[in-house]
Amino acid sequence: MSLPPNFTLLQVVPELETGGAEQTTLDVAQAVVRAGGSALVATRGGRMTARLEADGGRLKLMPVQSKNPITMLGNAARLIALIREENVSIVHVRSRAPAFAALWAAHVTRTPFVATYHGIYKAQSGLKRWYNAVMTRGDLVIANSDYTRDHVVAEHHVAAEKLVTIPRGVDLARFDPALVTPDRISALRDAWHISQDDRTIILLAGRLTRIKGHLTIVEAARWLAAQGRRDFLILFAGDDQGRTGYAAEVEAAIKAAGLGDSVKIVGHCDDMPAAYLLADLAVLPTIVPESFGRAAVEPQVMGRPVIASNHGGVTETILDGKTGWLAPVEHPEAWAAALARAIDIGPETRREMGELGRDRARQLYSAEAMCAATLAAYERVLEARA
Repeated sequence: MSLPPNFTLLQVVPELETGGAEQTTLDVAQAVVRAGGSALVATRGGRMTARLEADGGRLKLMPVQSKNPITMLGNAARLIALIREENVSIVHVRSRAPAFAALWAAHVTRTPFVATYHGIYKAQSGLKRWYNAVMTRGDLVIANSDYTRDHVVAEHHVAAEKLVTIPRGVDLARFDPALVTPDRISALRDAWHISQDDRTIILLAGRLTRIKGHLTIVEAARWLAAQGRRDFLILFAGDDQGRTGYAAEVEAAIKAAGLGDSVKIVGHCDDMPAAYLLADLAVLPTIVPESFGRAAVEPQVMGRPVIASNHGGVTETILDGKTGWLAPVEHPEAWAAALARAIDIGPETRREMGELGRDRARQLYSAEAMCAATLAAYERVLEARA
């Protein structure tokens, strides 16, 4: 990957706490630095900032997450000053609220503006559709899946020459089963108080929020328990990010179903490669469509089959019956049947499915391929402006 001389990228993202858009921000920043450019990220901060700086990116703290009009005006002024001071080549935005300030700053400074459409934003009114459309008002829109691309075309009528699909990528150097030592897996087992037994371990990785579908899995587990099954352990790995009410609701559902020994909330995990190897399979029971669904790809890269809700971008990344299974949305009985099937096929068949998923995911969804395509998109925008 090559970049023009003195290339400087400014990415604008609300926070660097956790999530797919945030990880993609770090991946692209690292790629720009490796290609000889400078990578700036304007954000309010978060736990991932240390990784950004360790990879050579530079942090610019500002309250870009705010939807307050006065704060957004201030952000526009701050971004204008930053673009001029750092001679920014391209502004790349990954969320709607900061996009308004960033788009204004890009127009004032005549800097190319790129936006990645990371989610499927609902628009129940003309005003909300206008708000969402800020992501399409620059030089180029990047869709993170074909599902997202189709949504953008249908919702905003974006011309084909202004739209490109670049699937999210997984860091294959980090998510490599061969590099995860037994000690790392044992450390997680000890931290999560998991005993050595014959139960099938099922992992749901994602923040504790209703759209991730934890309650569907709790109810599915209740169905399995009602059939006399106790041959499974389900782990919810993720924090509530302040959604304490929902976390308490999930805990109460687990307790009411008598599943305290079978379903556990284990909190945020920094070592996801080890977490996937600790597990036998992963689940992604989202109740709204994921635009891409990195949590369905990462376990496949680690050789683990995945059960996911049958909608959104995961229908592109999972081969139903081959690298995992697709289950109806918010249908606990069907999810119970899918979990039972995944448990009953045994470790050898799961291993074979995992190997197929790993080979396919490594070929299609690497961070290297994503970053190469993104840098090529930057080059295309700069050439069009020139």
